[in-house]
Amino acid sequence: MDSKERLQNIIDSIRPVDKEAIEQCKKRWDKVAKPLGGLGEFEDYISRIAAINSDQAVNITHSNINKNEVDITKKAVAVFASDNGVVKRGVSQCDSSVTANIVRSLIAGTSSVCVMAKAAKADVFVTDVGVAEDIEGVSMEKMIRSTDDICEGPAMTEETTIAAILTGVDKVKELKEKGYRLIATGEAGIGNTTTTAAMAAVLLGKNAGELTGRGAGLDDEGYRKKIEAIELAIRVNKPDNDDPTDIIRCVGGTDIAAMTGVFLGAAAYRIPVIMDGAICAVAALCACRSNPLVREFIIPSHMSGEPVMKYICKELDIHPVIDAGLHLGEGTGAVLMMSLLDTAVAVLNEAAVFEEINVEQYRQFRQ
Repeated sequence: MDSKERLQNIIDSIRPVDKEAIEQCKKRWDKVAKPLGGLGEFEDYISRIAAINSDQAVNITHSNINKNEVDITKKAVAVFASDNGVVKRGVSQCDSSVTANIVRSLIAGTSSVCVMAKAAKADVFVTDVGVAEDIEGVSMEKMIRSTDDICEGPAMTEETTIAAILTGVDKVKELKEKGYRLIATGEAGIGNTTTTAAMAAVLLGKNAGELTGRGAGLDDEGYRKKIEAIELAIRVNKPDNDDPTDIIRCVGGTDIAAMTGVFLGAAAYRIPVIMDGAICAVAALCACRSNPLVREFIIPSHMSGEPVMKYICKELDIHPVIDAGLHLGEGTGAVLMMSLLDTAVAVLNEAAVFEEINVEQYRQFRQ
């Protein structure tokens, strides 16, 4: 079986989250001594996570959902790093050498996401899928040393694109086999807000000006160059609007390709995945375009400051609960969401319940 066929088989293998299992968890929520629906969207997220984690891929049972066993203590953050050839167009505040420095801080455990993950009791896994430099200590799945300049032609070949997507899929499989029950996505790569906006423009059928932000803080001249580069890249490459893999190949990056694989892998291997900001969101959109059932496995985290984010969230019909102007990247918003989910699970597992109390006498309080 070649890589293209393997990828299609993974996409085709995805099936829905068991709705009855979700309802079982919601019934548990309704027994907790609190107003009905008191934790809002967190009750829905935890119910979905519980259903996914109870699903053993062949025979779905609801036994653990009926007990206090919703467990997301073992958490992982999968960060993918790569460089982007379009950076030479002046679309970023700094050059590609900064990507390698970010990866070194990730490996050292001193980056923001590593510090936050430690507080959230999550493990960080960093994979190089296209950094120009070689960095000691990083998981090496490097297909290329930076993508090509998307203003001159495709970012990469179809072969490289599919290999990067499958790297993300395989990372999910590896983490699932190690016992992780919740995964977050993250990325590192100078220039990837440009590739994100370019991909979103094609996926959503909108112009670059609507979707493009200033990234890490571009001045007016840099912002103009960024929009012009995106518009030129789309004209030069003419990606197929109906083919997510072709869109990644033409105007994306290996980091986005790998994260697309994480979302596909999460759905195929039945594990909930937290979506970080705009760059992760465009990968999630690609995965959902490949198979709409992927959406059921995605837990949104925060509303990125990048303009493209609100359009992708509307397209996916998802609502990130954190809206704090975050623009740190690396998966940091997703890690914040992990802490919030831990808190919500604690309420479900440990709070007092109305198990042996006449619920009717508390109806006014609970509603």
